[in-house]
Amino acid sequence: MTSLWRHCGWMLLGSSLILALSLGVRHGFGLFLPPMSAEFGWGREVFAFAIALQNLIWGLIQPFTGAFADRFGVKRTVLIGGVLYVAGLALMAFSDSPASLSLSAGLLIGLGLSGTSFSVLLGAVGQAAPVEKRSMAMGVAAAAGSFGQFVMLPGSLGLITWLGWSGALLALAVLIALILPLAALLRAPAQPVAHGPAQTLLDALREAAGHSGFWLLALGFFVCGFQVVFIGVHLPAYLVDQHLPAQVGTTVLALVGLFNVFGTYTAGWLGSCYAKPKLLAALYLTRGVVIVAFLWAPLSEWTAYAFGMAMGFLWLSTVPLTNGTVATLFGVRNLSMLGGIVFLFHQLGSFMGGWLGGWLYDRTGSYELVWQICVGLSVMAALLNWPVREQPVARLQAGAA
Repeated sequence: MTSLWRHCGWMLLGSSLILALSLGVRHGFGLFLPPMSAEFGWGREVFAFAIALQNLIWGLIQPFTGAFADRFGVKRTVLIGGVLYVAGLALMAFSDSPASLSLSAGLLIGLGLSGTSFSVLLGAVGQAAPVEKRSMAMGVAAAAGSFGQFVMLPGSLGLITWLGWSGALLALAVLIALILPLAALLRAPAQPVAHGPAQTLLDALREAAGHSGFWLLALGFFVCGFQVVFIGVHLPAYLVDQHLPAQVGTTVLALVGLFNVFGTYTAGWLGSCYAKPKLLAALYLTRGVVIVAFLWAPLSEWTAYAFGMAMGFLWLSTVPLTNGTVATLFGVRNLSMLGGIVFLFHQLGSFMGGWLGGWLYDRTGSYELVWQICVGLSVMAALLNWPVREQPVARLQAGAA
């Protein structure tokens, strides 16, 4: 660990702090669903659609944001993303219609997240870290983002209780503004890391498009997005529907954030020792088992907390493993862009999980069908990731030779 910080310490520190703020605030958006829906008389689909749109915009723009970061630097990308994130939160605080909510929580925050989250920052960490420590470095940065989720969730609830939902969003906008000075920490290592043979952006796209493993990883990541956004947005409301106190849902999501710290770090460590695609397959299967156990067990506060801990350990453990596999296959020169394309599929899943949860609930009065879809998708993702071969493309093998 000491050697890791010596090689890319400033980049790792800055990325970790920015991810903690960016993802921490984003993790608590589900807490705003009940008060905003109640005040304006919206069904759950209105808020769910805005968050789903956020994830869709985030995913659609991410490949372009990643390409921008690869060519013009992560610092500039984070500064632009931070400004958009702050603007989105400030406008969301005054949203009083579905259109204004979609513009703020959907469009602006989605754009802001594309410049301040995993694909850009893990791409920068992957470029800065030595090859043998890359998976570990990504795990450390992802774990920091997870810690932000743990800290910010009760913080967001406290702000809502103290200031109301509108005042809480303004306070969070001030907090996200801290990303702007933190961008100064995103320093490249003193000794440049070799990125492999020169390759144009178009060549990188062609190479990835012709590699079956790239598409299998992307389709598997769709499942991750579907599950985490459905659970993050709808679990608090689901537990209230099951006659549990509202505080239980907040605590469960906080536990998800806390155990995600351990899960992402462990995944990064395991990814440096074992085949990452096989670890991904096992992770997705375990998610399905955890969901089935949660639905079959008699529901209580303690079974809900157990679900939060188990799911938290598996929550974003996919991120360092997926990005690490992309880096192994194609190198790191265009990692932010290629990781952004894979992340697009994650966000397409996020859109479906967030929106479909609200749409089906408003029409059936239950989340049962969506839970069943989550289980089936776990099996599908395991089957997709298992055959991926973690072997560099011929271009990198020739360069190494």
